[in-house]
Amino acid sequence: MRILIADDEVVSRTILERTVKGWGHEVVSAADGTAAWAVLEGGDAPKLAVLDWVMPGLEGPEVCRRARALGRPVPTYTILLTSKNESRDVVAGFESGADDYVVKPFDRAELRSRIRVGERVVALQQGLAERVRELEETLARVRVLQGLIPVCAWCRRVRNDQNYWQSVEEYMAAITACKISHGICPACLDRECESHHDG
Repeated sequence: MRILIADDEVVSRTILERTVKGWGHEVVSAADGTAAWAVLEGGDAPKLAVLDWVMPGLEGPEVCRRARALGRPVPTYTILLTSKNESRDVVAGFESGADDYVVKPFDRAELRSRIRVGERVVALQQGLAERVRELEETLARVRVLQGLIPVCAWCRRVRNDQNYWQSVEEYMAAITACKISHGICPACLDRECESHHDG
């Protein structure tokens, strides 16, 4: 997983980078809050971020607040890393939109566990977002089927949204998951048999 590490202290940032890379993650680094926000507002933002609280430009909680306000289907999972350990600080961190909170100096095992929790949450959110997308596509197909379908009175072809006339089979395959099989209904079978008998 790609993880953003944002810390203005070079030593702390380097230790974090090496630690997280050692766990097999790809790391994107930022030396201040402004640079961290630039990464997170991009189209290919990392799915998880470890942010120092006190940084030049934008502080960690403000970066969390802005990231949450983007309203993405799968928001970046944010972990605030800070020496602030008072109850009011923890509350303020979570109210800013942070998903988790780790106190400096961090315990490696604890940080790793919290990152794993973040990975599970991101995976669940991605799965839910995919299900929502599938449901929206299904609803769109249902709306098409509920609407007026133009059918040629002579050849029985159907006009699609691109003004292209196609067979009923092609049209149904394009907007639904159903497949059309061919057969002969009893009325047509009787009529066909009668015409051959009369002939």
